[in-house]
Amino acid sequence: MTILDEINNNKRREVAEAKKLVSLEQLKFSPFFKRKINSLKTTLKAAGASGIIAEYKTKSPSKGVINEQAEVVEVSSAYTAAGVSGISILTDRQYFGGAFEDLAKARSANPTTPILRKDFMLDPYQVYEAKAHGADLILLIAASLSKEEMLELSETAKELDLEVLVEVHTEEEIEKLNSLVDIVGVNNRNLKTFEVDLETSVKLGSLLPQDMVRISESGLSSVENIHYLCQAGFDGFLMGENFMKTENPGQACKEFIELLRK
Repeated sequence: MTILDEINNNKRREVAEAKKLVSLEQLKFSPFFKRKINSLKTTLKAAGASGIIAEYKTKSPSKGVINEQAEVVEVSSAYTAAGVSGISILTDRQYFGGAFEDLAKARSANPTTPILRKDFMLDPYQVYEAKAHGADLILLIAASLSKEEMLELSETAKELDLEVLVEVHTEEEIEKLNSLVDIVGVNNRNLKTFEVDLETSVKLGSLLPQDMVRISESGLSSVENIHYLCQAGFDGFLMGENFMKTENPGQACKEFIELLRK
């Protein structure tokens, strides 16, 4: 069993418990449910966009504890001030130290910045959770889903006016994409071995439809990485650990974007 299998099995148990505690109807009463979403697809394509999607996460299965002192409102607000195109908030507690409270706090502090709920999405119920806690888009990991499951989750997202980011790592996973997908993210990290290779983005990016908005994820640590991937046709760059491992993630993000724009 891979770590991804373990995480997904645990997530199914979590979702089953969550459904017992909070119904779909109760989720719909969230004050965030009626808000108009901010489009990451639009901000990534905007003139002068940094393309940076900065992530807030305190730990990960591959790195362990990254930053337990960082506070989500302070960090996410600093990300927005730095000029990011979007923010990614981990909501998986067991493996990434995330929480719905982090998502809701980041939403309240950054009303106009697109925010991704980053988690292991396996059930339509989780899409409602994302909407209820202030997300603008959801992440679907192709390695975790069949083509049919991905379509069902994409349809649910569209019913709730959320954008869909699909993460792929192999050529076979590209075959699972559907017409409702807004953005494709190529994960340079193999979720089964945790090995990272930026050439994964270059190789798979060349196989995507030309008009598809695409982002590169994992292992990005330098301005040179970003310039290289821009030349390969990428619109966005998901960066988490690179900022979060510093004492001041927001300042690290600001300095990185300033370098990027020189």
